[in-house]
Amino acid sequence: MPDSIPADSVGLVSPTTYHFDTPLQLDCGRTLSSYDLIVETYGQLNADKSNAVLICHALSGDHHAAGYHSMEDRKPGWWDTAIGPGKAIDTNRFFVVCLNNLGGCKGSTGPMTINPDTGNAYGPDFPIITVEDWVRSQAALADKLGIEQWAAVVGGSLGGMQALQWAISLPHRLRHSIIIAAAPKLSAQNIAFNEVARTAIKSDPDFHDGHYMAHNTLPKQGLGLARMLGHITYLSDEAMGEKFGRELRSGAIQYGYDVEFQIESYLRYQSTSFVGRFDANTYLLMTKALDYFDPAKAFNDDLDKTMAQIQAKSLVVSFTSDWRFSPMRSREIVNAMLAAGKSVTYGEVEAHQGHDAFLMPIPRYLEIFGSYMSRVAEEVKA
Repeated sequence: MPDSIPADSVGLVSPTTYHFDTPLQLDCGRTLSSYDLIVETYGQLNADKSNAVLICHALSGDHHAAGYHSMEDRKPGWWDTAIGPGKAIDTNRFFVVCLNNLGGCKGSTGPMTINPDTGNAYGPDFPIITVEDWVRSQAALADKLGIEQWAAVVGGSLGGMQALQWAISLPHRLRHSIIIAAAPKLSAQNIAFNEVARTAIKSDPDFHDGHYMAHNTLPKQGLGLARMLGHITYLSDEAMGEKFGRELRSGAIQYGYDVEFQIESYLRYQSTSFVGRFDANTYLLMTKALDYFDPAKAFNDDLDKTMAQIQAKSLVVSFTSDWRFSPMRSREIVNAMLAAGKSVTYGEVEAHQGHDAFLMPIPRYLEIFGSYMSRVAEEVKA
């Protein structure tokens, strides 16, 4: 935590848990009879509730998108670079809502939650969740908050896919869709990366077919390997080279199999810290939601026809060094929107940070993002 809270921070924040008793029918055919969603909000909802912005998180994200939970916090929320007074998503102008998605492990109902039918944690018995399921649960949250229409639904990576699904599934309930570093569906290569990560987790002797909590253990090695693999795909070769190069920890080659290069040390650190804060069954669930995302499937695989459902205006942003969700994939979305006669703004940002660029304070990116959100705010004011 800095010595004092920065002027452009939302400050100290605390989450709220909302309970839902209306059953949620899921795409997999199962039903959640009730569920909880943990939520953080920033800024003030205006009188006519027209300034609300929904933030959708990516694979390992959660509800804590901005600000600090205590004065002892060393790190702010995961998108603090973009959310706060005077920032791209200006909390002086917007009421910002961010939740931990269903299936998450940070307070919303998910694999770590007690199954009311058994009295034990759901574990691997928690149902598979899709992006469309998340949109339905987020719409239920909007209803509970009295928000009939979002000024914007915003997200990066898997969050961007949710923003796109919102525009397709519930077109009348948002005015703008902000889709950052995303794709209209995963490529075979991306599905392959996810399968390797899942296999690493399921192959861990401590996985116990997903019932590791009942055995009072965790598949630390498998989850750690999954995180290492994922993290490699989130960075570009240039970013890794600039940050670590071939630098040796001890300054000399040791001719052994212990950690010698700084990049090895960094990946080990990422692995260890992730295992301490994330659930393996949730990781499996989130990667499957990524794999299954394919909104055009409901429209005979016609992406133009899919985008014809949209009523919202859109901003689509990509990054030149993002090889996991390359600019070509964003242009697929943009071209389909244009073919369907929709209003869309596209920004392709020169950046060397790879897929993780959407989380970084890159001036050109924040300029494009902030400029567009200012237009959204002006509409609200009008």
